[in-house]
Amino acid sequence: MNNIQTIHETGTVAAKKAVSDYLAEWTAKTGGNQYGEPIYCGFAWVEVEVTRTNSKQAKELSSVGFKKSYKPRIMQLWNPANHCGQSMDCIIAGANAYANVLQQNGIAAYASSRAD
Repeated sequence: MNNIQTIHETGTVAAKKAVSDYLAEWTAKTGGNQYGEPIYCGFAWVEVEVTRTNSKQAKELSSVGFKKSYKPRIMQLWNPANHCGQSMDCIIAGANAYANVLQQNGIAAYASSRAD
């Protein structure tokens, strides 16, 4: 397994690319709109279950921006693509791509979302 910083950087690049690809495809299919993204607002994040939120793994995840969730034994990273829009569709694309990179590196992760 790569170190968490390398995994995070790879995940962030994948998340940003996923958002960019999603927007390009969406614009090609729909012609876009005045906002430049779908108007379904919401949030998306990546969750990783840890044994304890003060475990070695949790501390490594914290070092790249993960925070403790309100749920026990869960670390979260919101909007891993750092997308500045409000479109939940875009942010989900980034969260899924980031979670996939973590999974490819042996970290059980998944994307979650919530409409605004």
